[in-house]
Amino acid sequence: MPPTPPTDAELDVMIRARLASLGIDLDQLPAGTDADPQTGAPGRDAALASLRSFVRGTVGTLAGYQLPAPTATDADTADALSQQHAPMLYPSISTEWRQ
Repeated sequence: MPPTPPTDAELDVMIRARLASLGIDLDQLPAGTDADPQTGAPGRDAALASLRSFVRGTVGTLAGYQLPAPTATDADTADALSQQHAPMLYPSISTEWRQ
C-alpha cells in the first residue's frame, strides 16, 4: 500500500519545524499572500504555499535518486553502489566537513 501524501497542515508543521531548527521564523513575514510593498518580502501564506510545492515536487524526486550502476550489475550490488557519496565539484571541502 503506497504511503498517504501529507496534508497541507502536516507539511506546514514540518516546514515550520525545519525552518525553526535553522533559526528562521515565518511569522516575521507579513500575513496573507501579498508581498510587503516596502520590503518586497512575500506574504506568509504565499511563502508556505511555495515551500509546500517545493517539498511535494522536489524532495521525493531527490530522495528517490539512485546513482546509476554499470550494466549487468546484480540488484544487491546496484543498491550498495547507490549508497556512495554523490559526486562533488570540490570533494576536498566535503571531506573536511565530515571530519
